Amino acid sequence: MRTPDELTERFRGAGRKVTAQRQCIFRILQGDETHPSAETVHAAAAREMETISLKTVYQTLHDLTELGEITALDVGTGRTRFDPNVDHAHHHLVCRRCGSVRDLVVDFPGLTVPRGADLGFEVGSAEVIFRGLCPGCRAEDGAEPDPSPTRARPEPDPSPTRSDPRLKKGTPCPHSRTASPRPI
Repeated sequence: MRTPDELTERFRGAGRKVTAQRQCIFRILQGDETHPSAETVHAAAAREMETISLKTVYQTLHDLTELGEITALDVGTGRTRFDPNVDHAHHHLVCRRCGSVRDLVVDFPGLTVPRGADLGFEVGSAEVIFRGLCPGCRAEDGAEPDPSPTRARPEPDPSPTRSDPRLKKGTPCPHSRTASPRPI
């Protein structure tokens, strides 16, 4: 995904309005590998801007999708997820319990629709979704977590309340350049 500054210029170049709310959303998406939902992005943005609306988040995410900067995914978790990784073809791992989603970069050579089975469709691409349990959910079951680099962690709780003591007015966006890195 492009940097927040590059996205700002891309929006301006496409005649779209650039606001502080949109720039915060750009920062939140930067480097996010969790394939967040709009609600998760909204919760993170609300930590900086209490009054940011979910509608603004949805509109910005859909604008980014139209511009080809992110991909909207329906991976069967009940919410549309947004993937900032549009640089290369990849597939996804989805936890069937917590719904976490991670990229899986692997090639399936020869994956095609058999002749005559395409029902007249002109097939241009394929997506493979692997479902299972992420290391966190496996650990809850007492299984040893898999130390592989494709480990997934659940999405953060998208619904903190304004009475949450961690959410103080004026708290900077945790994804801004001056914030410390997110814990892993």
